Amino acid sequence: MTVTASTTVQLFWKDSGISKDFRTGVSLHSHTMYSEESLEMIPRYTAAVPFLGRILRNEIEDLSRRNGFEVNFAHAFWTPPLAPRQAYRLEEKQIQRQFRLPGLVSLTDHDDIRAGTLLRVLDRFRDAPVSTEWTIPFEATFFHLGIHNMPVQEASALMQELRAFTAAPQRSFLTALLEKLNYYPDVLLVLNHPLWDEKGIGAANHADILERFLSCHGSTVHALEVNGLRGWHENQQVLQLGRRIGLPVVAGGDRHGREPNAILNLSKASTFPEFVEEVRNRRLSHLVFMPQYREPFKIRVLQTMIDIVREYPENPKGRRLWSERVSYREPGSPAPIPFASLWNGRGPKVLQHSIALMQALEQPWIRSAIRLAFNN
Repeated sequence: MTVTASTTVQLFWKDSGISKDFRTGVSLHSHTMYSEESLEMIPRYTAAVPFLGRILRNEIEDLSRRNGFEVNFAHAFWTPPLAPRQAYRLEEKQIQRQFRLPGLVSLTDHDDIRAGTLLRVLDRFRDAPVSTEWTIPFEATFFHLGIHNMPVQEASALMQELRAFTAAPQRSFLTALLEKLNYYPDVLLVLNHPLWDEKGIGAANHADILERFLSCHGSTVHALEVNGLRGWHENQQVLQLGRRIGLPVVAGGDRHGREPNAILNLSKASTFPEFVEEVRNRRLSHLVFMPQYREPFKIRVLQTMIDIVREYPENPKGRRLWSERVSYREPGSPAPIPFASLWNGRGPKVLQHSIALMQALEQPWIRSAIRLAFNN
């Protein structure tokens, strides 16, 4: 029997009512300190805030000259500031505060399962799903697959297989891995931000390759994702794609800083495996776009950048300064070099002043003025 997919959408700023049928709020796809985020994306990411990108590029070039080697963006990365427990509670608190419901939270670091694995050691988080965002090279681009609620006892071995494919992709190996993941009934596979041309090959080329990916492997994917850091038009296209190919569409916030996920799910499930069953088998999804999604995208990018570079005195030593959370890895060397060791702590004065200016923009009256300027 074929079950028709049904995805409903709620804009929380227009309708904040919560049906009594819903038992939980669900936060999918957010990142912790275990995600390595390539600095290759910084020039594109900071394009929304031009002065920030220019300052960073100038300082990187100066750093390269002073140290006698080129800091290649492709070999440098930053890690989000929050530890798994902080990230989980941030998401959980938003659900409890806005929906007055318990929260189900799935943390998905890039090609890494430590967040969920370590959380489960604590009794408070013993039911936290072990999840990841898996990088799938495919033809001229790549896709990100959210793998939620991996079987705890086999998660480590599975992650090794997934990483092996990412390092040396083979089409037949991909088919086998997706079929293997589908074997586990409590695992949810979500194609994250499917229309985002993250590789930069051109939207039309990316869309063509996506069609071929779905043609080959769509039967092993359980849902598509609307993404809290992608625009309204793109997310509308994802909803249309879901309707066309018969897949439900779930929420993914893609949080990297301290702003909680901007899109959530409401569910009639009480546990994460029940939520998986609701989406995977009953093919139901109720999306809620949260108020922060309405903020101008440039404001949200700026806020994330502020969260990345602010100090976190409560963090363990070695993760308090932004320059300790940004690193460079020499080709062929597994050990990363924190920028703090190259820049002597907080970095050059001009960058410190720029960071202080960014943080001043958090003042409510300044933020209101910027909101008016950026609200396009």
